[in-house]
Parts: sequence; C-alpha cells; structure tokens
Amino acid sequence: MIPPAGVAPPEAAYNIAPTQYAPIIRLTPEGEAQTAGTIQMAPAMWGLVPSWWHQPLKEKKFSTFNARAEGLQESNTFRGSFRHRRCLIPASGFYEWTGPKGNRTPYAIGLRNRRWFCFGGLWDRAMIDGSEIDSFTIITTKPNDLMAGLHTRMPVILDPQDYTRWLTASTKEVEDLFEPFPTDAMHAWPVGAAVGNVRNQGPGLIEEA
Repeated sequence: MIPPAGVAPPEAAYNIAPTQYAPIIRLTPEGEAQTAGTIQMAPAMWGLVPSWWHQPLKEKKFSTFNARAEGLQESNTFRGSFRHRRCLIPASGFYEWTGPKGNRTPYAIGLRNRRWFCFGGLWDRAMIDGSEIDSFTIITTKPNDLMAGLHTRMPVILDPQDYTRWLTASTKEVEDLFEPFPTDAMHAWPVGAAVGNVRNQGPGLIEEA
C-alpha cells in the first residue's frame, strides 16, 4: 500500500499522543470522489468520536484511543466503524512503559530493520458544534511473547498483503487478522524518559538509552 498519487508522505513525528492528529489511510468516503473504492490518506484525531456523539468533546468521558478486538461487534461505539469504516494507521514504531510505579522505563517497539508498518484501525466522522471531525482508534489484541513482558495488550499490526482485505472485506473475513504479530519480526529497546512529554520531538527520542 502506498499513498495515493500526488499525496506526499506525512511529516515524521516521533511522539504522537491521544487527541492529536495523525494520518490514516482509508477508502475515500462516499461523495468525496467520483471513483468508488479509491484510497486516500487523510488527517484524523486520535481518539474515536462516534458519529452519534454531538456534544462538545470536553463532555466525552469515555476513552476511545484503543479498541479491544474481542468486543468490536458488540460495542455501540465501535460496531458501525468496524463494519463500514476501517482504516490503516501508518507507523514506524510505538512506545510502552513498564516497571514498578515511580521507576518505570519506556521502550520503543517496532519491526526489525526499523521498517514501516500499519496498525489496524477504525475511523468515524462526527458533527460537533457545526464542524465535521474525523477521528480514529487503534485496535488492540492479546500480546505476543515480546509484548507480554511489557504489557497485557498490543496493537494489531497488519501484514502488507492484508491491507486491502482489511479495508474492503466483510467483518467475518478479517477477524483472523487480530492474531498478534509474530514475535520474531519485532524488537524492543529502552529509550529515554523524554518520550513522556509530548512536546518533545525528534529522532533522538528513539535512540537506545
């Protein structure tokens, strides 16, 4: 999967936090293009706001940064997006903190050779105060052996050969993609505590501590 023709790759960001905007890859929403099924890269806010939510965002008290794969079909928040608005979230890695409270260590996690990949995600569009807001969530699943030492969950990482199927197939045809990504294809390394402040950016954040 590559960005649509004429669309530049997103600017590198090394510390994206919930409520910030990040690029997602999705099927072009109905009415935005002449050709059905085209693919576009678009900005969306991390933290899905369901289409039925119309109150100010500050009144939204439930967390939607992540969505558990096991409950998507039953969730009032995620069910519609799982059926009709799946997306890919391009990334080169993510962070996780582990250790006892007060002495936690951040780790960067990525694929071997630092290659790019895509999380499996969902997006939605809500009308808030007269403005349309596109937002997304990252789907999580049970951890592989690498991630089990860091956290009880891990994001769903998709193989490039499955990108099109994730965007276009029925829900039944994509449930097998929720299996944790192979351990031997991933690695993790400790990084500095600077990643704990979202204002910090730059490639120095992913250098091994």
